[in-house]
Amino acid sequence: MEVWEAVVLGLVQGLTEFLPVSSSGHLQIFNTLFGLQGEENLTFAVAVHAATVCSTIVVFRNELARLIAGFFRFQWNDETIYICKIMLSMVPVAIVGFFFKDYVEELFASGLLVVGISLLITAALLSFAYYARPRQKAEISFKDAFVIGLAQAFAAILPGLSRSGSTISTGLMLGDRKEEVARFSFLMVLIPILGEAFLDAMKGGFHPSESGISAVALLAGFVTAFVSGFIACRWMIGIVKRGKLIYFAVYCLLVGAASIVYSLV
Repeated sequence: MEVWEAVVLGLVQGLTEFLPVSSSGHLQIFNTLFGLQGEENLTFAVAVHAATVCSTIVVFRNELARLIAGFFRFQWNDETIYICKIMLSMVPVAIVGFFFKDYVEELFASGLLVVGISLLITAALLSFAYYARPRQKAEISFKDAFVIGLAQAFAAILPGLSRSGSTISTGLMLGDRKEEVARFSFLMVLIPILGEAFLDAMKGGFHPSESGISAVALLAGFVTAFVSGFIACRWMIGIVKRGKLIYFAVYCLLVGAASIVYSLV
């Protein structure tokens, strides 16, 4: 992997992790275009996912500090309740990770046809969320947290099905307030991504010296993913508040259709 390829892929990961257009799908598209595969891909993917987690932590540092401080008061307060909702939302994706990891890896290696179809599903979800007008709720309930977690689990299975797009769309269709569901969507992914990166590293999925990718390229990808992820995370919160998701639905429709055509010709 060349340094310029790492920068491009880091930029793609950082932007698409938070924008509702699927980071996994876009990485697969660009990996296919660049002819990258195997160990090099896995090592780089672990690094850039860690970078976007770091950018999320920086953006929500004050919120995370408040939640952690409230949780360690060991009281059933608002912070503890919110963390419990986040933990509940992680149950579906944890089940997928523990019991269906091999199946998920096969899907992620299945080419751009699955990516294209999943992007079309993302476009449909974003469209439904844009036009739906459910009664607004004061806060995200435990039931809503679990349903949003189910959406995240499906996004983890299908490359091209946007995690942020699926979780935010689901929350909006459930009637949760825009700013609340955006915040919940970004916070709920921290532990699953960190956990996946840690497991990959422990299983030997992260070894730069054997992957063929240089330290400079890996660092360039990490820094690019972190900076672009930081910008995209802050940008996405404003987009959700303004209800502009329909533009991303159109984008996913076009890219999904192009991916399907590319895979069939």
